[in-house]
Order: sequence, then structure tokens, then C-alpha cells
Amino acid sequence: MLFNTPEFFIFFAIVLALYFMMTRRWQNILLIVASYVFYGWWDSRFCVLLLISTILDFVCGLMIPGKRPKLWLWISVVGQLGMLCFFKYFNFFESSVIDLCHLFGMNPSWPTLKLVLPVGISFYTFQTLSYTIDIYRKKLEPTRNFAEFAVFVSFFPHLVAGPILRATYMLPQIMKDRHVGAREISEGAYFILVGLVKKVAIADMIAPLVKSAAENPGAMSSLQLLLSSYMFALQIYCDFSGYTDCARGISRLLGFHLPENFNWPYFSAGFQEFWRRWHMSLSFWLRDYLYFSLGGSRCSTLKTYRNLFITMLLGGLWHGASWNFVLWGGLHGIYLALGRMSGPLFWNALKEKAQQWKIGWLLTGLCILFTFHVVNFTWIFFFIPDFSVAAKYFDGLLAFTTTCDPDRIRLFIYALIVILFIDLPEFLFGSHEWLINRPRPLRALFYAIFVILLMITWTDNYEPFIYFQF
Repeated sequence: MLFNTPEFFIFFAIVLALYFMMTRRWQNILLIVASYVFYGWWDSRFCVLLLISTILDFVCGLMIPGKRPKLWLWISVVGQLGMLCFFKYFNFFESSVIDLCHLFGMNPSWPTLKLVLPVGISFYTFQTLSYTIDIYRKKLEPTRNFAEFAVFVSFFPHLVAGPILRATYMLPQIMKDRHVGAREISEGAYFILVGLVKKVAIADMIAPLVKSAAENPGAMSSLQLLLSSYMFALQIYCDFSGYTDCARGISRLLGFHLPENFNWPYFSAGFQEFWRRWHMSLSFWLRDYLYFSLGGSRCSTLKTYRNLFITMLLGGLWHGASWNFVLWGGLHGIYLALGRMSGPLFWNALKEKAQQWKIGWLLTGLCILFTFHVVNFTWIFFFIPDFSVAAKYFDGLLAFTTTCDPDRIRLFIYALIVILFIDLPEFLFGSHEWLINRPRPLRALFYAIFVILLMITWTDNYEPFIYFQF
């Protein structure tokens, strides 16, 4: 069930109508039922796995404060990661072993399993793990109310594509009565509208052109391939942040506040800043539960670089069971290490000179352009899983041919204008909610433009959100 389909609007209208007729206890039960209906819409078998994951960490959470905390923590970690690895990575490792055997002239004939990847398993696995780890670290007391914990795990607005929530953030909201007033309705409607514009009017519009370049880069000129890489950067940002906006808006209408997951990442002036702005809930999860556990920066310089690289390598593998994601994550690990290495030696001195010459704004702008283009270069490995096709893509980029179909140019300019229309005021005002506090005529103008864009671009060809595959 997608946020941009009639089925979801009907589903959410029914849930919302029933929701405010109930007390908090029954609201929680309704949210559990609604979440399982929402999740089972893709495949009812997924609900069984979600329920097992919920029961496992609810029990482990209760047992960790007892006599053998480390044992129950390991049961949680092995159980959750075991299910994730089996369903998400079994096919990948099996095919990798078969390919390796072929290199040595062997032809294995053992039976293979074709497992279906449960939607959103990477997200709710990390979410429930943060619960048991926080209990083990004595940052959280376990809840003894199974219904409240089940709402935390299965809450449908963010279930399949985040943001990844911490129990310390979400459980207190579940445990208290929710209030929805005019402010929450205004914010919720705004986030949903912006999210739909990003998804429908930008991401889905440019997706076919990105797909055509990824499938047949040899038939494209250098300019077409360059514009297609830019369009993918816009597509994945608008698609993923659009989902987050919708999730935040839907949650706001139910009386919950979800954290930001994107903070204008393409305005980042460095790779560390990029990862503080892009998919923030995953970045901070990897930092708090993996990077710090490896030692973080509290060890030797060489080990700090190792920790960065391992963290980003596993972060890449989290995104998908494919070697292109491993390479993508590994490259970002190298960027972070190089950025940390060059800071004291080069960037700090350059910043001092720029401030003396009063051109700090120019240096910042150049850093933003440099960071974006390196990130954009790395996105190519994200949307082209086949390394031979990716090589053709880079060969085409280096051919320096400039022919380009006008439709690709027009669509790129259109997408860029629309996302800047949304993001640039937010960035300048420093708030994703800046428009809500503006005068009514200005709000009406923006809302009218958003609605017109949706009316023009809305189709019955509903594209799944990109991150549903992770």
C-alpha cells in the first residue's frame, strides 16, 4: 500500500475516523491492527516475521535487567540479525559462492532458495535492536505493556522506509494521551502535501529517463549521462525524503512527532556534514551502535579510519544485498577518512585564509559543489548494480559528447526548479516548517502551486518508493 494511492487514502480515512473515537488503550490496539493490515497488503506472510521480531525483543527486553543481561542481549542481536541475514543476504551469499566456484572451474548443483525479501525488514530490525541495546546500556527501562511495544515496532507510517526510531524517543509518546489540534492538522497536511509533490511531481517524473540511462548507457551521450546522474541524485532524494515527509505528516495527524530524516543534504560542505544531513536516523544509528562500539575516534588515528571504513561498508551492505552497495558504502568510508585526515592539514588552514580574505562564502560554495559531485559520482554505483554496465556509464561520461534530447534537458530543469522551490526557502529560514508560520496569502500561494503540480503529474502508474527494496 503506497501513500500516493487511493487505497491508502481510504485506509487512512477509516483509521483516522475510528482513532479519535477511542481511548488511548484502544487507539494503540487500532494502530497495531492498522499497521498489520498496511504491512500485510504486500504479502500477509510478512506479518508473521514482524510478529516474531516483536515478541523476541519484547521478551529479551524484559529479561536483560535480570541475572544474565549479556546472554539475552546476544539472543536479541543474533535472533534479529539472523532473520535479517537469512531473508536479505542468503541469496546474495549463495550466488557469490556459486560465482566463485565457477571461477575455479567448478559447477555446483546444489538446490537454491529463492527467498522473498520482506518489505522494510532492515528498518524494523535496527529499530528493535536499538531497544534491547539501550536497555542493556541502562539508557532505557523495558516496557511491560506488549501492546505499546508492538505499536513502537509496527507503527505503519514509518514501518517500511523509516525513519528508524529509537524507543527512548517513541515509547514515551505511545505511553501518553495524544492531542491533535489545529497546529498538528496544519503541520500534518503540509508535510503530506510536500511529500507527495516530491514523490509524484519530481521523483516519478524523472524515473523513466534515469532508468533508460542505467539500462543502456552506451546509447547515451556524455551530456545525457551526466544529466541522468544528476536526475538520479534528485530522484532518490525526492523519493526518500518524500516518504519521510508523508510519514511525518500522517504521524502528526495521529498525534505523534517523528524526527527529521533529511536536512537539505545537498547543501553539505563536506562528507561528514553530508552524513549528518542524509538519512539521519540511519547515520546516527550506525554512529551510536556500530562506530562507537568499534571504538569510534577514542583510539589511534589508524583505527579511527578503520572504524569509519567498516561502519560505512556495513552501512552500504545494509542498503542491499549486492556488491555495488558494498562498493558504494566503502567509497563513502574512504571519503570520510580522507576528510578527517585532510582537515587539520589542509581545510582548517584554507578556512583561515578565506576568512582573512573575506571570501568564506566562496569557499563554502566550492565545498558544496565538490561534495555534491563526489556524492553524485558515487550514486552511479547505487543505481547500476552491474559493474560492467557501470563501467560503460563512466566510459560514456569520459567521451565528452554533447548531443542531448531536449526532453531530458527540460525535465531536469523542471525537477531542479521544483525542488529548489521547496528546499531553498526551508534552508534559508533553517526550518522545514517555515511556511506554516507565514501569512495566509503566502501559504495559499504555495499550497495552490503544490496542488496544481500534483494535478498535472498524477497518474495511475504508481511507482514504489525506492527504499522499499531495502
